[in-house]
Parts: sequence; C-alpha cells; structure tokens
Amino acid sequence: MTRNPPPEHTSDGHYVLIDGRRWRATDPDLPAEAAARLRAHLMAARRAVGAALRAHDEGAERDARGRVHTAKVALGERGTPWWEQTDAERRARWLDGLAALDENRDPP
Repeated sequence: MTRNPPPEHTSDGHYVLIDGRRWRATDPDLPAEAAARLRAHLMAARRAVGAALRAHDEGAERDARGRVHTAKVALGERGTPWWEQTDAERRARWLDGLAALDENRDPP
C-alpha cells in the first residue's frame, strides 16, 4: 500500500496545507496511542455518517456527526486552539474525548 507523504505545515505548525487550504493541525503533543484511537473513532464515525446518509436516517446521521465533532475536538482540530491551551487543558481535552467516544462506541 502506498501512503501519501505527510501534509505540509505552516511555519508555526498550527495548520496543515491540503490542496491550497489551511486546516488546523492535530495537537502534536497528543500521545501516539491516544491519537491512533481518536483517529480510529473519527474514521468509524465518518463511515457511520455515510451509512446514515445512504439509509436516509437523520437520527443516525446526527449521532455520527456528533461523534465526528467529538473526535475532531479531542484531536485539537476543532474547538479552542491547542496552542492556546495549557498542558492540563490539552490533556483533559483528549482524555474527555476518548472517554466520550469509548463510552459511545468502540472503533472497529
């Protein structure tokens, strides 16, 4: 399997550049194991959004989009910018996100 190279980052490291657009970068201080679990939850939730759309199930879509948002916040890609948070706030952000996502649904 061929992997794409990692995206280019802005000079401050706060954003990645993808197809000319800036997207907030994942918190670089996130422990690798936590980041992997959060990405697994994110991808499962994105698949669930697609399944809900195909099934025309608004409730399932709303739930899946909520899980996408929770994972993105925990990764530091949404919400208060990770570079504006203290170390304790950053740790609480990803721990709270993992707790909420683990409670809701295990990743595949």
